[in-house]
Amino acid sequence: MAAIGGSIEELTIAGRGFAVTADNDVPRKFGGTENEVMANGNGTSRVIQTRVAPSLPGWTVACDDVRRDQEFLQDIANAGQFVACTVTYAGGQVYQGDAVVTGELVFNPQAATCSFDLGGTGTFTPQQ
Repeated sequence: MAAIGGSIEELTIAGRGFAVTADNDVPRKFGGTENEVMANGNGTSRVIQTRVAPSLPGWTVACDDVRRDQEFLQDIANAGQFVACTVTYAGGQVYQGDAVVTGELVFNPQAATCSFDLGGTGTFTPQQ
């Protein structure tokens, strides 16, 4: 079966769904460990593992003033608490995890979009 790419269909944050702009390309970092190989003086090497948080940077979503979407996202950021998030990809795969709005939250009134990043805890996993 061929890999399916394309537009992200939906982002859900704390139960609220957001339509993702069709050209939005959000890199996904599961979280877990990153490895670094360090040399020893005797010619051998060792592996240094560093825990890293999951992240989904670079979101641009439809943002409706009537629904007060920007305020909803800002409240998530202000609370500083991780909330349940899901991402539905073009091929139908759904990934889930706990995340919080990070970085700058910006509303663009001309395009009716909000831009922001998500940072998580634990790992992002496929929904069963």
